[in-house]
Amino acid sequence: MTITVYGHSASSFTIIVFYVLKELGLSYEYYQTTSEEIKSPEYLATKHSFGKIPSLNDDGFQIYETRAIARYLIKKYQGAKTSNVLIPSDVQKAALVEQFISVGTSYYTESLIKLLAQVIGMKKQGNEPDLKIANEAREELGKTLDVYEKLLEGKDYLAGEFSLADLLHIPLTFYAIKAGEGDLWNKRPNVLRWWKNIGERECWKNIVTEYKLDDVV
Repeated sequence: MTITVYGHSASSFTIIVFYVLKELGLSYEYYQTTSEEIKSPEYLATKHSFGKIPSLNDDGFQIYETRAIARYLIKKYQGAKTSNVLIPSDVQKAALVEQFISVGTSYYTESLIKLLAQVIGMKKQGNEPDLKIANEAREELGKTLDVYEKLLEGKDYLAGEFSLADLLHIPLTFYAIKAGEGDLWNKRPNVLRWWKNIGERECWKNIVTEYKLDDVV
């Protein structure tokens, strides 16, 4: 079995694939792509039709889009190497995981990416962030986190147990907190407890160390 990940180790979406692979106990090879390479005819034809990252090859089976890759790996390999469960076999529990994956995609990730584009992206380009856009993103994210605060009442994880729904939130949240936006999580006790539960998992800490994520921000 040879699994190869094509992407960039600073990309939150590539990191998610690494994280799923490690939670499942799978070994993999990693090929770091360049911004020029992902627009090449060869890459577009064989790795990702839209010239994005990540992409994954599993013994000749090629698949792209982070969440699709994650679900594929879980469906094929969950339980084979470790006892970690990222999507439960119970239909109703699995539906709740999917619900919170959708919640994260629709209400959490969009405003967080908007914020990080200003507080990290503009800085890396040598430009000043647009404070209006950054503040709008903070306000949007704050409203989402207010709902999360209620959803997480009496729970350590979104769907009750650690799952893919929680995992998908980790890289972008890590980057935001490293960029100085931690108050958004710290002032909401249930959200803060949740973040500590997911952000301090040994598997995640190993990824931070291996890929030097502390140096990205």
